[in-house]
Amino acid sequence: MAALLSPGSAALAAEPESISTHSGATTQQERRQVDAYWTPARMKLAGALVPEITPVPEDDNTPDDPLPLPADTPDSGATWRYGGAVGTSVGRLFFTFADGYDGSCTATVVRSANRSTVITAAHCLRSVGAPAADGTWNHNLYFVPGYRNGTKPLGGFTVKSAATSSRWNTDPGGTTSADIAVAGYDTGILVANPSAEGRRIADVTGSQKIAFTKPVQGEFIHAFGYPKARLNDPTAKHAGSRMIHCAGPARPGPEAPLLWGESCDMSSGASGGPHFARFDPRTGTGTVVGVTSTTDELAGGPTPTLYATRLGDSARHLYDWAQTRPL
Repeated sequence: MAALLSPGSAALAAEPESISTHSGATTQQERRQVDAYWTPARMKLAGALVPEITPVPEDDNTPDDPLPLPADTPDSGATWRYGGAVGTSVGRLFFTFADGYDGSCTATVVRSANRSTVITAAHCLRSVGAPAADGTWNHNLYFVPGYRNGTKPLGGFTVKSAATSSRWNTDPGGTTSADIAVAGYDTGILVANPSAEGRRIADVTGSQKIAFTKPVQGEFIHAFGYPKARLNDPTAKHAGSRMIHCAGPARPGPEAPLLWGESCDMSSGASGGPHFARFDPRTGTGTVVGVTSTTDELAGGPTPTLYATRLGDSARHLYDWAQTRPL
């Protein structure tokens, strides 16, 4: 299961930072194979601990509502019913672990020069370890914008290349992914292949603004994700079926001050989801300033709190690399 990060014990050693990259589906045959792999049933079960005996999650048929609440309305976790650009630019990111189990996270299409850049969490792309070891990277990467009840409303997009900070390259026997996340490096970036019709992803889905700024205590933030679990209701029957929304004032984690979060009942599967500043519920647009990394289990604070890695210099380097990649 693509779990949110949990506590570790080792300290992160200082090292020069660079970018670690990985190739995904680079040929037409590879793209077709990945697209065919992600059937509706497989997408619905992605993230299940024991998929062989796990019931397929029920569809979430909460009715849509054309009238969103005011932008400063707190929300600790409810189905997003209001459409807008967030409903097309955010989606589920599917992948297969080295052990063959399928998982999922959340990701967002952001404005970029190549109109093909998608942001998520580093731990959604690979485990800690040497980047040359292919087994540390997840495979079958597949992004479904606007995912809803096992469907692909805007199609699915394979991934041409992926990248994380080199800080994710540490020896898994000495440093955990949680340690690196606490240090502020849990950001991953993707370059999406064009659609089967040859369209770039941002031309299909639209895209969100992105900023690399310092967080502000009390800033009102909106977070989105596709959780397979809820902190207060781990048996939620609509696991991953629809996008969930949270909103509230941001605060740093007492035990991880580089992570900032809001009151939010999301857990596994929400990783990589966007945290928006200046979000307008009427249009579904805002500025991505962070991606979901963990909960209060790692960063402390009241339960439930969903914490983001805020986007700074490390994330900017990844973004600059991705948006200049040719297709």
